[in-house]
Amino acid sequence: MLDEVGHWLERRSWSAVDRPLPRLLAAKRAAGPAGSVSVVLPALNEEATVGEIVATIRRELMTEAMPLVDELVVVDSGSTDRTSAVAAAAGAKVVHRDEILPRLPALPGKGEVLWRSLLVTSGEIVCFVDADLRDFDPSFVSGTVGPLLTEPDLAMVKAMYDRALGDKPVGGGRVTELVARPLLNLYWPQLAGFVQPLGGEYAARRSLLERLRFPVGYGVELGLLVDALHTVGLDALGQVDVGVRKHRNQDGLALGRMAAAIHRTAHARLPRGPLVRPELIQFERTPQGGFRPCTHPVDTEERPPMCTVPEYAHRHAA
Repeated sequence: MLDEVGHWLERRSWSAVDRPLPRLLAAKRAAGPAGSVSVVLPALNEEATVGEIVATIRRELMTEAMPLVDELVVVDSGSTDRTSAVAAAAGAKVVHRDEILPRLPALPGKGEVLWRSLLVTSGEIVCFVDADLRDFDPSFVSGTVGPLLTEPDLAMVKAMYDRALGDKPVGGGRVTELVARPLLNLYWPQLAGFVQPLGGEYAARRSLLERLRFPVGYGVELGLLVDALHTVGLDALGQVDVGVRKHRNQDGLALGRMAAAIHRTAHARLPRGPLVRPELIQFERTPQGGFRPCTHPVDTEERPPMCTVPEYAHRHAA
């Protein structure tokens, strides 16, 4: 298995600088409709950062001279701040989560938003970018989209990077190192070569995404990666170095809830029985002293492959 991972790392790991923008544009034009690109930003109360991300993508990748991206959609999952207004002012198409597939009540969670975004985008290549990134670089988009334009046998490409923690350039990705990486190495060792398996920046062909289940919560990235491996095989997956990722770091309690959701997603893909108790107890100190237990449900819902949803099948048949 180590030899297989090493061989994969040599063949399917690149740097964003390996594919200059003019080369990508030429490949996009040669691909025709199969090279159409949609960028999706799932957003919840990200007014501080979403505008800069949208403006950068439009300025660098959606101009007449460099029309790499055809569609830029922000899917707002219920923000109470000015996320939608800021994103629209910067030039994004803004769609509210609850307006997509209204017959099916929306569930909370990032994966739910990503799943529904397939219904309101048209590109044959779909690129997901988290909306809380700071100092955003357009290579997060061009770097992950690029191999899909130049390598027709690829189906999904994830960004890899150093993860900043506060003012430190490294040290982030705590759930990755403590939960996801051990799970992948133990149960799906073919995926051990992914530097950022939980990263929110990746691109994939619609023909793959529409066939995958989407965990509704934080387990979506691990779930999609594992299911993609089983669907198209390791050689159809790749990763691209885009530098440093800076974003809003979560506190320890939030990371614990994320870890539980990711572990549940992995558990659902193993030949085991159902979870005995899909809940997580955490503790908070009270003003009076001592600790108070707080119980949080662990995301257990998964959305079916989008190609099985009648509205999606009707739209794409048309």
